[in-house]
Amino acid sequence: MSEPFEDGNALAGPAGEIFAVDITAAMTRCVTCGRVDAVASLRVYRHAPGLVARCAGCDAVVLKLVRGPESAWLDLTGTSSLRVPLPGA
Repeated sequence: MSEPFEDGNALAGPAGEIFAVDITAAMTRCVTCGRVDAVASLRVYRHAPGLVARCAGCDAVVLKLVRGPESAWLDLTGTSSLRVPLPGA
């Protein structure tokens, strides 16, 4: 049985506390399968402490975001690149 997940747009609010741009529009490359896709296309699971975003192609973990009361931890180990569009560019 598969666990329910949300799309990468679930990262918009939590990541908005860290980034000055909308991170869901950024393009990520999965380390495992090489798939290039928008962060909004990742499958986000909330069952762990924090958010775990997995590749829609191979289900590998691409990023993890955990927020505490005074800080946030962002693990991008599963992505080889993150291309962030800049406003006005």
